[in-house]
Amino acid sequence: MEEKTISNSRRCYKQWLWFMVLFMSFSVIYVDAVWPMPQMISSSMARYTLNPREFIFQYSSGSSAQPGCSLLDSAFERYYPLIFTDYRAARPRQHDEWFRFPFTVVVHVERAECEGYPDADSSESYKLSVCSGQAALRAETVWGALRGLESFSQLVYQDDFGEYFVNETEIEDFPRFQFRGILLDTSRHYLPLHAILKTLDAMSYNKFNVFHWHIVDDPSFPYQSSTFPDLSSKGAFHPLTHVYTQIDVKRVIAHARLRGIRVLAEFDSPGHTQSWGKGQPGLLTPLSPTHNPLTPLSSGQPGLLTPCYKGTVPSGTFGPVNPANSSSYQFMTRLFKEVTSVFPDSYVHLGGDEVDFTCWKSNPDVRGFMLKMGFGTDYTKLESYYMENMVNITKGLNKTAIVWQDVFDYHEKIPVDTVLHIWKGSPGQIQQELSSITLAGYRVILAAPWYINHIDYGQDWEKYYTIQPLNFTGTEQQKTLVIGGEVCMWGEYVDATNLSPRLWPRASAAGERLWSDEKMTSSVIDAFPRLVDFRCRLLRRGIQAEPLFVGHCRHEYQGI
Repeated sequence: MEEKTISNSRRCYKQWLWFMVLFMSFSVIYVDAVWPMPQMISSSMARYTLNPREFIFQYSSGSSAQPGCSLLDSAFERYYPLIFTDYRAARPRQHDEWFRFPFTVVVHVERAECEGYPDADSSESYKLSVCSGQAALRAETVWGALRGLESFSQLVYQDDFGEYFVNETEIEDFPRFQFRGILLDTSRHYLPLHAILKTLDAMSYNKFNVFHWHIVDDPSFPYQSSTFPDLSSKGAFHPLTHVYTQIDVKRVIAHARLRGIRVLAEFDSPGHTQSWGKGQPGLLTPLSPTHNPLTPLSSGQPGLLTPCYKGTVPSGTFGPVNPANSSSYQFMTRLFKEVTSVFPDSYVHLGGDEVDFTCWKSNPDVRGFMLKMGFGTDYTKLESYYMENMVNITKGLNKTAIVWQDVFDYHEKIPVDTVLHIWKGSPGQIQQELSSITLAGYRVILAAPWYINHIDYGQDWEKYYTIQPLNFTGTEQQKTLVIGGEVCMWGEYVDATNLSPRLWPRASAAGERLWSDEKMTSSVIDAFPRLVDFRCRLLRRGIQAEPLFVGHCRHEYQGI
């Protein structure tokens, strides 16, 4: 009986999907919503024709931002061809050009930060009112104005004859969570610059605001350090073609800034550092007097990584960063002094996950340090010692640390302003972790449910859409400590060839969960036609987003 019920449910669901496909095939293009869904949106059937030749962006007379605001001026240039996709004018019309009846998008910003960078406290709220001949966009900051411009661009649609329209609409909007991130892993597969920049574009269409750059890891070290150039020259897959120069990094940061996106750099240690040892021959762990000179070193002179032992002799392999050496912390201080000067964000990610203690346990020097420090045989205390030093290093550089949940799980003593990042566990374990971390007074970012490098056949976007980040036992005060979530795209099986279709529109589902009101967006049935429409919009903007089900987009092969 139960199997028959499940079978009927599946049949009904498939029939519903086919109905939606047929409905959208013959329905008007206009969809009465923006993705992600605004906190409040109302629209009428009254619609206004837009003429690309009679359309202007304009600052209000009382706006703190005025012509010359680089961030909004560039946004006007960028959004004009996004709004009028088929119209190829040389540039958007300027506010001082004369038309008979121009449609004007009037932007008013309370606080101009035109040359600044978005930060953890930046307001992204805005109000948008569209009526005959004008759209009025009001925002507290330029970052909110960017989100409002994106929403306006999605309100514009075309009929079958190519005419542009926008409906009378009122929007009042702000993000549910302040941290809405996408992680890209550029160590396991190098991602060329154009793939990162295109991802930043897609992030802005989805109103994500943090690019978590997991830039280095065991397989490769593509970050080209000016302080330690050997890290990339010896640790990258290729020292010339598979590196990010300082100019590349600056270009990514600049591209992200113009879209209201923070760049959060992660240099994970003490584990996940095999590629580091290739480039730091002068910083490997001191050799034991019993070292066999015929045993190969990871890179020569001792110091950064821990030599593993087999019995009383080195095995020729290396483990995590050696926490027993003062030279390790001297190296990290110099490296992070550079990193924190290159990346302007006030946060830096220190990693701290998946540390294998096997090598530390085998090394006689590390064991001797353990006895000296009174750690006994508890190697979690050794990792705690290392991570506490790392957090203090970054604090001394006026940066706030973000670390993976392992650091909390090992009871490490870290400042209360440290942010914990949840990446693992069953649903029940994740809820318990959220309860424990917030009860201890720490802020937290939730990533575990959104590891979308894992793929399933069928409608797997639904499971990302129905996540409830605050569904855990805790007070209202505890729940305010959940500052957001992150979609992770780990790179074992992902490179530039499949990054976009694997990421989009599945990440869009998480994007709406992190931006929008949960009660208003609880139905996957209601979300499906909107997400299908949004996926078609992404395709038209050059983002190779994979399909959700059977169907088509009118412009799906243009530029693909």
